[in-house]
Amino acid sequence: ALRKGSDLEKAFATAALVYNNHADPESKLSKSETKRLLQSQFWHFIQGQENKPKYQEIISSLDEESENKINFEDFMILLVSLTLMSDLLQEIKNVKTTK
Repeated sequence: ALRKGSDLEKAFATAALVYNNHADPESKLSKSETKRLLQSQFWHFIQGQENKPKYQEIISSLDEESENKINFEDFMILLVSLTLMSDLLQEIKNVKTTK
């Protein structure tokens, strides 16, 4: 459906597809499944962040009441939060400024 879409549109469509492929029939993810999904599918962004207080806060919130579920909106907020604090984001910015 997005063959002619922009890179940004394709990126968000991919995020939605990954979420939907792991979500339950109610279109929600358990917190424990969310944590596993982030650790397997978002590894390059969270790698090396373990000592950052914000990272610890986000991940520990997924451990609390891990059977509680999150919706797509909350999932996207997690992705954006983890991206903003990621060292990989700074590396991406550095590549852009050196070209």
